[in-house]
Amino acid sequence: MNIVALQWDSIWLDSTANLMELEAKIATLFQSNEKIDLLILPELFHGGFSMQPESFAESVDGEVTQTLAGLAKKYAVVIVAGVGQKQVRTNCYGQQALFYNRALAFNSDGQQIAAYTKQKLFSYANEQQTYIAGHQPKMVDINGSPFALFICYDLRFPELFRQVAQQVKGMIVIANWPDSRQNHWETLLKARAIENQCFVIGVNRIGQDGNGLNYLGGSMVVSPLGEVLAYGNSEQECITATIELEQVEKVRKQFPFLEDMQNL
Repeated sequence: MNIVALQWDSIWLDSTANLMELEAKIATLFQSNEKIDLLILPELFHGGFSMQPESFAESVDGEVTQTLAGLAKKYAVVIVAGVGQKQVRTNCYGQQALFYNRALAFNSDGQQIAAYTKQKLFSYANEQQTYIAGHQPKMVDINGSPFALFICYDLRFPELFRQVAQQVKGMIVIANWPDSRQNHWETLLKARAIENQCFVIGVNRIGQDGNGLNYLGGSMVVSPLGEVLAYGNSEQECITATIELEQVEKVRKQFPFLEDMQNL
């Protein structure tokens, strides 16, 4: 499986500008003859990690979703991307907008095949006061192989990953993980791969956001043995890697550690 991770430098709170930039970048990427099976964008790529989702979050069938679906179909590639979404509910007090930090997946036919809602909201930034948390994992079939989706702060909670470990061959973590805790990001990605004996793909943003936080990228593709197969520094817009998913079964058969895990 050939993977491209786009270390997106999000244009702050501007979905339209981000989509225009994305369409141009993807067109450039696919000018080469190399096959790309999976393309991944960071958390909330079309607005940045903001507590002002009313500025960029959209309905579940909004412009960002439709554009991603169209790009997946046009270039025959699976796309996973972080999207801010909202749902409007009516109650006795009137209408209320509920916001969600989600990872969406689209297959190469342009069909949405998964929507994962971030389970662990980042309390340090009071994310729980703005977004609604998810309560269950989400697995997605990517070209015949099962992957699990996670978002940023989820990475600090190994029990979320253990819950699906035996059912997947890979885990995708999209993030806006700032430079002040970069070492944690890289260490935890390796740990999740080693302890769950599967591929872990972590995709972080680069640049500076509207809150003045800096991001160093550090997107990684890690093997089931904890080997870093690809790494992106703060200057790289994208990283590429080819993974052999058969390695998961080989590693698990050689070192059957997961069989000794207590039932969750």
